[in-house]
Amino acid sequence: MADDYRTLNRANWDERAPMHAASPDYRVARFVAEPEFLSAVVRFDMPLLGDVRGLRGVHLQCHIGTDTISLARLGARMTGLDFSPASLAQARELAERTGADVDFVEADVYEAVSALGKERFDLVFTGIGALCWLPSIERWARTVAGLLRPGGRLFLREGHPMLWTVDESVTDRLTLGYPYFETPEPMVFADDNTYVETDGRLEQTTTHEWNHGIGEIVSALLANGLTLTGLTEHRSVPWNALPGRMTCDEHDEWRLIEHPERVPLSYTLRARKS
Repeated sequence: MADDYRTLNRANWDERAPMHAASPDYRVARFVAEPEFLSAVVRFDMPLLGDVRGLRGVHLQCHIGTDTISLARLGARMTGLDFSPASLAQARELAERTGADVDFVEADVYEAVSALGKERFDLVFTGIGALCWLPSIERWARTVAGLLRPGGRLFLREGHPMLWTVDESVTDRLTLGYPYFETPEPMVFADDNTYVETDGRLEQTTTHEWNHGIGEIVSALLANGLTLTGLTEHRSVPWNALPGRMTCDEHDEWRLIEHPERVPLSYTLRARKS
């Protein structure tokens, strides 16, 4: 299974990368034209992220690098890591076009310590839509702990595991159709669409994904020597997760049109290594 999920998911993300770079939703042209422009994801994160100036940071599962470059523009010394060579090609091109001093490294997230070095970083940053591609949250937490220096911190904003349980094909009510807790076997999907506006359709459609409950995530971090410093649940998420039932606000955040109080859509978790 390990080889299958990496191979299938990498092929899917390799195909997405140029489509995403060309999509207006990733705003590559604004990054190039406006030296102070930041991604909507990082703009949302800033109140809880705090001052990152001078920090040595790593962005795990960085994709085409827009959030990584945004963090560099806030003053962090950033490295981006991803397993998709096509994604990193786009990230490096964007860094060159914008003059961003960011290193991009190709490696699976579970191999990050071997690829980057142990206890080198003040900040581990992980963005939206990352954890669902990983079969073991304990291995991820062990990786985060291995990358962080003592006193270093983790910043994670992610789609809420309750959102991941909702069956998006049922449009007249919220219906739970997928696991909340981590399962040994993956959920297998076949979809030729991606989550941003694009004219293309994917040919590498099959992906393997997993959910991880909040308790599982927190417990894994605690077991690996991190202390929780914040956990905030949000009523918005930065993509149209439930088509037909959401509206987009002025910050590019999507919210439920009806009963937004009924389900959290994303969360921000902050932790520090002892």
